[in-house]
Amino acid sequence: MATAQAVSPSRSWFKSLELVLGILFAGGITLVVLLSPVLFPDGGEGMDLMARLIPPFESWEHILGTDPLGRDVLARVAVGGKISLMVGFLSVLGAVTIGTLVGLAAGYYRGIAEILLMRFVDIQLALPFILVAIMFLAILGAGIDKVILVMIATQWVQYARLVRGSVLALREREFILSARAIGVSNGRIIFTHVLPNVLGPIVILMTLQVANNILLESSLTFLGLGVDPLIPSWGGMLADGRTYLQTAWWVSVFPGLAIMFTVLGLNLLGDWLRDYLDPTGQTSK
Repeated sequence: MATAQAVSPSRSWFKSLELVLGILFAGGITLVVLLSPVLFPDGGEGMDLMARLIPPFESWEHILGTDPLGRDVLARVAVGGKISLMVGFLSVLGAVTIGTLVGLAAGYYRGIAEILLMRFVDIQLALPFILVAIMFLAILGAGIDKVILVMIATQWVQYARLVRGSVLALREREFILSARAIGVSNGRIIFTHVLPNVLGPIVILMTLQVANNILLESSLTFLGLGVDPLIPSWGGMLADGRTYLQTAWWVSVFPGLAIMFTVLGLNLLGDWLRDYLDPTGQTSK
């Protein structure tokens, strides 16, 4: 018989703090990004060469300073976040949709097709993402759509493997066998009985993967293989400001901090979700 695991007050307090900080960091930055069209109508493109390279906190008009073209750094960080967040969320949605469907089918039906599919998954997981992405983007060319497609094509296998493993543990459970015995169709069993029971790990991986994809998009853009340099993005701002690190550090530091706090917030939320959705770590009610 399973015993309940008591959660210590200090751990409970820490997990609550983790949730608050995750929402504060990720939610706060996301809110500013979503409101950027209202807060910064010029889209961060307003240039003023007479106000170039103003240090941060020296002017209320440019609280985070200006870049070499006199553009407001805060406005560009807020506007540029749309690209990173869009790539992160859309790529994860595409990957989780494909991977979940493949994992459900492979884990439930088994057979030769499942064996071949899982071996393909193992091979793809063994390939380093950044090298595969650089190769494909060098062939296809840079662009937001291509970055998203490359991420989907290389990351769906993680969800397929995760879901398949969860389905294998569920397919012989009593409630699944009972549903089969009374003649419930396989499709209904998969989507009404199996899928709801594997959503927890999927949601956790999605949260962490969004954070990872924001980092990957910024890295690819920094290398010149991601977003068009003319479009404001966190990775592009880092690349533009690297030549000014000694004279105008804020041009690169603030978009870097935006990436760091967004990723940190999403990782904190992922950790909190993992503990919240894991029944073995909760006190029985």
